[in-house]
Amino acid sequence: MSGRTSDALRDKVAIIGMGCTRFGVLQDKSFAEQGLEAVNEALADAGIEKERIEAAWLGTFEPNIGGSFPGYAGDFVADILGMPGLPVTRVTNYCATGMDALRNAAFAVAAGMYDVVLVLGNEKMRDVASRDSLIRQVVTTGHPIVQKGLTAPGLFALMARRHMETFGTTREDLALVAVKNHYNGNRHPKAMFHKEITVDDVLNAPMISEPLGLYDCTPTSDGAAAAILCRADLAPQLTDEYILIEAIEMATVTGHRYGRRSESLIGFEATQIAAQRAYAVAGIDDPLAAIDVAEVHDCFTITEILNYEDLGFVPKGEGAHFIREGRSSLEGDLPVNPSGGLKCFGHPIGASGVRMTYVIYEQLLGRAGATQVPTERNGRGLVHNLGGPGSVCVVGLYHRP
Repeated sequence: MSGRTSDALRDKVAIIGMGCTRFGVLQDKSFAEQGLEAVNEALADAGIEKERIEAAWLGTFEPNIGGSFPGYAGDFVADILGMPGLPVTRVTNYCATGMDALRNAAFAVAAGMYDVVLVLGNEKMRDVASRDSLIRQVVTTGHPIVQKGLTAPGLFALMARRHMETFGTTREDLALVAVKNHYNGNRHPKAMFHKEITVDDVLNAPMISEPLGLYDCTPTSDGAAAAILCRADLAPQLTDEYILIEAIEMATVTGHRYGRRSESLIGFEATQIAAQRAYAVAGIDDPLAAIDVAEVHDCFTITEILNYEDLGFVPKGEGAHFIREGRSSLEGDLPVNPSGGLKCFGHPIGASGVRMTYVIYEQLLGRAGATQVPTERNGRGLVHNLGGPGSVCVVGLYHRP
C-alpha cells in the first residue's frame, strides 16, 4: 500500500465552528450568497470575527455550472468576506473535493502556517440540466470506449449487480438503505427531502439503470457548508465547544478501474486504503467498536452497503446483513448517515464533504436534535467522502476533546 501514514496531524487541529445552508434547489440564492450564508453561520458558531481568519480553502468542482463567475478560483471568497489579500486556495478532486479542501486546510494549521483558517465547500448543480454539468465533463474524458454512453448510475449498477451475484444481496436490501436514509432525512431541517418512503415505494419506482431505480440514486442539489479550523491549543481560548481532528487520510487509485481485469466490482480500493490509514493513525483495530456515528458517501444505495464493508464495519459480503438487521439505523450499534446522507441532502459536489463533517460535528457536540444518536461510548465520529468512479477517497476521524 503506497502512501505514508503519520500521526503528525493527530489532535493538532480543532474545528471550532461550522455552518451549513439548507440543501436543495436554491434558485433564490446565488453561488456567492449561499457561500456567504454558510460562512457567516460558521463564524457565529465559532464566536469569532472574520478578521481572525488568516487563510481560506474553497472546495468547488465546477462553479461555472450556475453561471457563477467569478468563482473559478478562490477570489470570490475574499470578495464575499470583504478581505482583500486573504490567501485562498481552490481545491477540486471529484466528489471528494470538500473533504480534500478540509484536509489541506488542516495540514496548513498543523504545520504552523496559520492559527485560524476557513474551509468552504460550495456548489450549485441545479441551474442547468444534469447532462450539461458533471456528465458533460465525464463523458468527454477518460477511456475512449467506456465513456460512450457512460452514466454514474450505469457504473454503480455494475457494482450492484456483481454484489448481488456474488453475495446474494437483493433489491430489497438496497431499498432498505433508501428507506433508512429517508426516515433520517425527514428529521433533519436542512435536508433536501423531507419524505419517508417504504420498500415498496423503492421497488416500484422507475428504473434508472437496472437494478438501481429512482430511489436508489442521489439527486444533484445546491448547497454550501463551512468550517472554522484552528490550532488545538488555541481552541479553548476561543470557544467552549469544539472537536478535534484525529486523522484525515486520502487514497487515489486509477480512474479507469472499471476496465481493469483485476477489478472485482465488489468494493472500493480507495476507501479501503484511506480507512486503514486513518485507523492506523487513531490506533483503531475494530472500527465497529471504536466509532459511534458515521456519515458516509451514499451516492447510490449500493454504495452505502459497499461502504459498510470497505470501512471495516462488517466483513466483505455482509453489508446487506448490516442494513437488514437495522445495525446502521439511528437506534443501531453504529448509526450511519443519521442526516439522511446524500440520498436526502442531494450532492452539490464541492459541498458534500464539508456538509458531512458538519453532521458529525453536530452529533459529537450533542446538537443534532431529532437525529441525535448516542456518542458517549467513544466520542468519535467518521466521515467518508468518495470521488469519481470510486477512484479517490478521503476518510476523516473526529472526536470530542
